[in-house]
Amino acid sequence: MRTRVPALAALLFTFAVALPALPIAAQAAEVAAFNGGTSTWHDGFVRYDFIMNVETLEISPFKAPAGENFAVRDPKPGTRRCVVIAPKKAAPGNPWSWQGCYWDHEPQTEVELLRRGFHIAYISANAELRPGKEWDKWYEFLTTEHGLSPKPAFIGMSRGGEYSYTWATANPTKVSCIYADNPGGNAQMIAGLGGLAENDVPLLHVCGSMDPLLGRFSNLIETIYQQMGGRISVILKDGAGHHPHSLRDPKPIADFIEQSVQARSTATPAFAGEKSRRSSFYGNDMSYAFSETEGTSITSRGARFTGCYDRYAFELPEVEGAVNVIVPKKAAAGTPWVFRAGVVERDATVDLALLAKGYHIVTGPISYNKDGADLKHWNAVYKHLTGHGFSAKPVMEGAGRAAGEAYAWAIANPDKVSGIYAENPVLQSFMSEEPLLENLAPLATAKVPLIHVCGSLDPALEDQTRAVEKRYTALGGKITVILQEGIAHYPLSPRDPHAAVEAITGSQK
Repeated sequence: MRTRVPALAALLFTFAVALPALPIAAQAAEVAAFNGGTSTWHDGFVRYDFIMNVETLEISPFKAPAGENFAVRDPKPGTRRCVVIAPKKAAPGNPWSWQGCYWDHEPQTEVELLRRGFHIAYISANAELRPGKEWDKWYEFLTTEHGLSPKPAFIGMSRGGEYSYTWATANPTKVSCIYADNPGGNAQMIAGLGGLAENDVPLLHVCGSMDPLLGRFSNLIETIYQQMGGRISVILKDGAGHHPHSLRDPKPIADFIEQSVQARSTATPAFAGEKSRRSSFYGNDMSYAFSETEGTSITSRGARFTGCYDRYAFELPEVEGAVNVIVPKKAAAGTPWVFRAGVVERDATVDLALLAKGYHIVTGPISYNKDGADLKHWNAVYKHLTGHGFSAKPVMEGAGRAAGEAYAWAIANPDKVSGIYAENPVLQSFMSEEPLLENLAPLATAKVPLIHVCGSLDPALEDQTRAVEKRYTALGGKITVILQEGIAHYPLSPRDPHAAVEAITGSQK
């Protein structure tokens, strides 16, 4: 049964984790008056037209030709048409959006932004007129000469999405966000996505599920950007192709842009230090519901539609390898944490559930110069984090052979562990020279509970988990085995994390 909602906005607000509206530190200077040729645009907003000489880059007032109405015709050779639409009253900070191509096509988002105090800008662009020095000059004209924000929001449809990315990736410190609609792309812009992620530029894609460009560009950008730690969100219109662009109700898009132009003010946690690198972590959860407004079902996924958390990477003196800490929105009482081996994947359902409950997720360092983890280095991480208020007894975690490293540290520090959580574990470790299966007694003596999630078809189930279960029970220890019927080694994380999370959180009591 499909769920009906009155509008896409209702759907998105149900699932979105929207950025809070942040106060502007200081009111920006007023916008300097424009002296272009004037006319009116949608809803009576004042439009200013200019013409740019491609050779000299001189920008002069221009009178829009009769009959052009709200659109912009292609310019004469050697020139570029430039347009600015002014709001009735500029919003704090003088925000503006920059249309990458196809001016006045599905303009509902721009009209909504004008109502919210944004200026709207455009410079001629088509298959021959690509971003270049003309775009740089137009940016300078609007920001330096007229006082608009130094970080515009980009709006681009199809080729316009490609052009928005082309200029933004070349100027990653000069953009607040990108809304790309069924975007095209090129190799250069794909290669430049790292600069946008490094500058925490949020992205929003609105795409048809049958658009021929979806797999070539939008999905590629989404995967790369998320792996880079950038924030990207996607709205998919079920059954839609390349057209129509945008959404009938532009509010979700305008909300994304309005919130994105207000830079996040996030204090770096003391444990991470001044040289840490912040990125974002979020899972693959998706929502799917029918929208009366859009006339189709909508799939929403990404940073705005699920829990999105700050992740800090940092190094400690005399510790080889980086420490990664994913920070919950609000730490639970006692600052519980997971000390794990191996990267946290996007489908790590248990870690995501624990983050939602206020746990920090910590990935221990792995050196480039040796195989596996180093006990001394992990001890240093433990000392550092507990010295910054983290619980004295973390949950140890690992999947596959990485679980062996979690076990090894716990065996060496049984009084400092609240429990061990393992997914399809293989108990082998570079951290310990002793066979782990034969050295479980310290854990049993310290009454450390063990929790294993295993596929019933996993090749290691019998000689690993079942062997641990038999020996640990004989030692008087408590072990919980959650079996996933019909599952082999992958996926590692359980589809439903409830039982595992209940067992882990119970171990804290």
